[in-house]
Amino acid sequence: MSAQAQMRAMLDQLMGTSRDGDTTRQRIKFSDDRVCKSHLLNCCPHDVLSGTRMDLGECLKVHDLALRADYEIASKEQDFFFELDAMDHLQSFIADCDRRTEVAKKRLAETQEEISAEVAAKAERVHELNEEIGKLLAKVEQLGAEGNVEESQKVMDEVEKARAKKREAEEVYRNSMPASSFQQQKLRVCEVCSAYLGLHDNDRRLADHFGGKLHLGFIEIREKLEELKRVVAEKQEKRNQERLKRREEREREEREKLRRSRSHSKNPKRSRSREHRRHRSRSMSRERKRRTRSKSREKRHRHRSRSSSRSRSRSHQRSRHSSRDRSRERSKRRSSKERLRDQDLASCDRDRSSRDRSPRDRDRKDKKRSYESANGRSEDRRSSEEREAGEI
Repeated sequence: MSAQAQMRAMLDQLMGTSRDGDTTRQRIKFSDDRVCKSHLLNCCPHDVLSGTRMDLGECLKVHDLALRADYEIASKEQDFFFELDAMDHLQSFIADCDRRTEVAKKRLAETQEEISAEVAAKAERVHELNEEIGKLLAKVEQLGAEGNVEESQKVMDEVEKARAKKREAEEVYRNSMPASSFQQQKLRVCEVCSAYLGLHDNDRRLADHFGGKLHLGFIEIREKLEELKRVVAEKQEKRNQERLKRREEREREEREKLRRSRSHSKNPKRSRSREHRRHRSRSMSRERKRRTRSKSREKRHRHRSRSSSRSRSRSHQRSRHSSRDRSRERSKRRSSKERLRDQDLASCDRDRSSRDRSPRDRDRKDKKRSYESANGRSEDRRSSEEREAGEI
């Protein structure tokens, strides 16, 4: 892989599919069934055992570091429960590995010479010490690569002690069987990775095996499987508790409803009275609203009628005053005209009286004038009164 491809893979792993701001670049999402869920959890055997003697080749499902980054970001807000899928995948793989281990053990039992149980136990002790020495040597190499010299020196002291125990165990095993049989290579199947181990392997061979990528890869897969089992058990327990809690809440609500229905059925009068009180309160509130509305309408109508009546009375009073003033002026004008007429008539009578010498004629004329004047005044008064009545 070139440096550019490694850089691209690193950016995908850190920033996800949308690292360039283009959300449509990725054709599928991490939740798709075609995506390997074990790869999202960084425990797919195809990735762990790549480049070893048991390389499984390319996985049938999609492996993409960008999708893993998307899953890690989304899993902080939502639980997708992909651990169950990964656990099933690893369980099937480890089951196949254990099955191969049992087959290899049967094959060794058929090909190698049968030995007694006591000798087999002594040989098993030698194998155990070889395994311990190989693990310690692998740890020493790892600490030396990390630069932790003091810890690596302490582990080397443990290696020397294990080697001394191994020499003693080999001496016991050699003394328990003939020399011809002891010189034969006794093989043993590794319980972790199902590889063959020899009883007389040197420390370098043991260190290469127990510190190799194959053995460590199987250890990683088995440890990851145990971790997934624990996580899945915790999540299932949590989910079961939530379901149980919801079920208890539903049952409590059903009991409460049943109790209320029973109480209503036992006391129908009480329920009816409650309904009656509710209906009564509602009707009373509606009646109050209607009354307030009618009162407000009556007030507005009264105010309008009062204002209209006031305006009408004012206009009527103004018309009455104006008619009175007009009648008064007319009456004044008529009275002045009558006075002038009377004065003219009086002057004419005086002239005539002076002309007439006889007293008898004078009396007749006076009576006639007085009678005419009286009739004229009465007629004028009647006409003025009729006019005033018509105007009113």
